[in-house]
Amino acid sequence: MTWPNVTINQLNQRQGVINEIERTVLFIGHAHDGAATVGDLVMLNSQSDIDVELTDASDSLRENLRAAQLNAGQNWQAYALIVPAGADTAAKVDAIRNVQPMISVEGVVSIGDLSADTTAADIGIFSALREELISKHGRWVWFMLAVPGPHKGGAPKSWAQYLEQLSTNATGKAAHAVQLVPALWGNEVGALAGRLCHRSVTIADSPARVKTGALVGLSSDLPVDSAGVELNLAHLRAMHDLRYSVPMWYADYEGMYWSDGLTLDVKGGDYPVIEYLRIVDKAARRVRLQAIAKIADRALNSTPGSIAAHKTYFSRTMRDMSRSTQITGITFPGEVKPPREGDVEIVWSYTTAVSIYLVVRPYESPKAITVSIMLDTSLEAQS
Repeated sequence: MTWPNVTINQLNQRQGVINEIERTVLFIGHAHDGAATVGDLVMLNSQSDIDVELTDASDSLRENLRAAQLNAGQNWQAYALIVPAGADTAAKVDAIRNVQPMISVEGVVSIGDLSADTTAADIGIFSALREELISKHGRWVWFMLAVPGPHKGGAPKSWAQYLEQLSTNATGKAAHAVQLVPALWGNEVGALAGRLCHRSVTIADSPARVKTGALVGLSSDLPVDSAGVELNLAHLRAMHDLRYSVPMWYADYEGMYWSDGLTLDVKGGDYPVIEYLRIVDKAARRVRLQAIAKIADRALNSTPGSIAAHKTYFSRTMRDMSRSTQITGITFPGEVKPPREGDVEIVWSYTTAVSIYLVVRPYESPKAITVSIMLDTSLEAQS
């Protein structure tokens, strides 16, 4: 016997939009000598007056934030964190840990006049911090480190000596989520971070993309070494080959551009450039939230119907990221290619554990273009 009744349940299907943290970066740097207060987290956007908001920051931190603001364009937002003057990398890492309950960001930019020989140690420290943030908070964060120029971190160096120092710092290092940017002009790391946050392009676009526009804020005067020799493309190419991310220019083409967003991934690794890492990090953030919603949900089971339905469910992130736009016949591709049959696989290990495998496919991006021109001197038939 059943007592007559009606029960209404409002079911949450988790179909809402996931807030974007991509293009939001934390800048961390030192205070100037004699600063009154440090340690506060400062929120910044396109309208912020950097000098007013960061009165206690060092000139280097303010200069790089101005470059980031200029190169990011509209709707830029970022955070700045100031550590005491002279604070070491361990203090920076502690400061980054302390702000985790307050903010979630895509990347961290470390700025400071460190000695050249500390850069090698910093690579390992920040690479370890990424793994810590993933394991503790489920946050995938990349790091960008400003490397002192030839006139910082000891006696001024010639370009040859500086390249030798750069080689010592990076050779043998494996850190696929760390980028090294030499501070030749002084504000390149800010310019690159801003370029990566520009909303006219996607996170899947390389900072080398020329159509994004020329870099803004770098001095028109070329840096010189200890002997007064100007920086040239050969020097920049040598730094690039050492896995440093550097600006560049093209002969007879106006403007300063970027070479490539190189990371310290191993030879043959999947993430040698930042755009590959960014799309996989974005997919990881979103799929994690989808997976949490399925904990102990018996609708996810080993039956063929459930597996088919959940292949569609877990491919949602790739479908969302693959949306392209067509304007006047020109297609602007999405962040990844649309998922294909077999790009999502679901394998049950036992009755309470399931493994889900996803394939993310980036679009091709031409960075080396070869054009061959042939001459045809044959006579055309006369009409």
